[in-house]
Amino acid sequence: MPLPAGPLQRLGFLTIGSFDLADPGPGHESLLAEIVLGEELGFDSAWLRHRHFQPGVSSPVAVMAAASQRTSRIHLGTAVTPLGWENPLRLAEDLATVDLLSGGRVEPGVSVSTPMRWEDVKDALYPDTADAEDFGYERVLRLQRFLRGDPASRFSGTAGIEVFTDTVTPHAEGLSDRLWYGGASLRSAAWAGEHGLNLLASSVVRYEGEETADDPADPAEYDFARLQAAQLQAFRAAHPAGDQARASQGLVVIPTDSATPAQREKYAAYVAARTPRTARPQGPGRLLFAPDLLGPAEEIAEQLQAHAGYREVREVVFALPFGFEHDDYVQILTDTATRLGPALGWSPSR
Repeated sequence: MPLPAGPLQRLGFLTIGSFDLADPGPGHESLLAEIVLGEELGFDSAWLRHRHFQPGVSSPVAVMAAASQRTSRIHLGTAVTPLGWENPLRLAEDLATVDLLSGGRVEPGVSVSTPMRWEDVKDALYPDTADAEDFGYERVLRLQRFLRGDPASRFSGTAGIEVFTDTVTPHAEGLSDRLWYGGASLRSAAWAGEHGLNLLASSVVRYEGEETADDPADPAEYDFARLQAAQLQAFRAAHPAGDQARASQGLVVIPTDSATPAQREKYAAYVAARTPRTARPQGPGRLLFAPDLLGPAEEIAEQLQAHAGYREVREVVFALPFGFEHDDYVQILTDTATRLGPALGWSPSR
């Protein structure tokens, strides 16, 4: 079995931060408690998904601000913030502020495309400019420039008794170097590399092979690990830092070592319900979903070491499953940090 070139260096987890729509407070408190637990267990990073009009975190920057005051070491990221919902200038101010409050621990991950359910939300989101908005890569580059400290205003100086700068304030040194792009295609992975970004390799990739209804592709073509590895290779080939460019792998990983029989039954049912969508590309976007990894930590470690995508990275952001209870997340996080991580050669940060 081919093994990675070296031990896992950074271990992170990703969560949607589920809550009850009728009583959202407890869910947000549980999320913060899980981030605190992650730090106690030695995780290097905790990442937040971004959801709108759903029972998941809609304002990751606000949650990161709260988490920054309850933790001291763990890095805090977004995976990912869809920039179609954001003004890059205002987002840069918020990210820089939280980065300073956290002591330089923010890892902003972003993506671009037309906002989800565009026809339903565009009148509320962009009532006057919906038809003129550009949801392409330039939105990322604007954010990158603002975080870097490039001019954002035509004026700097004193007006009356007030002082103005032409750059985003506060400036958070080094934050632009921690900007990540979440790509799902070879093109987006290479683009991220060309522009010096870090890459979040997702548990969803775009299938870019040929297929027709009468002549479907060989099922072997739908090898998620191979496609993810190709994206990571394209990213590093285009990045100025080459093999040293930062990239992380994302998969849903559920170790069961300390799980109760009831938890194992629930986890198995969750994975079984999601597995059919991994057999073929889904929808008009031809998206291919990664199989979830479920079982004892040692078995998952063997699966990862044989995974072409995993062998391309030295850091991972494992996603927590959706809709589970706080106790389930405590068990999964604990087993990930105390069993799976060490099986992959990782050592907890203290």
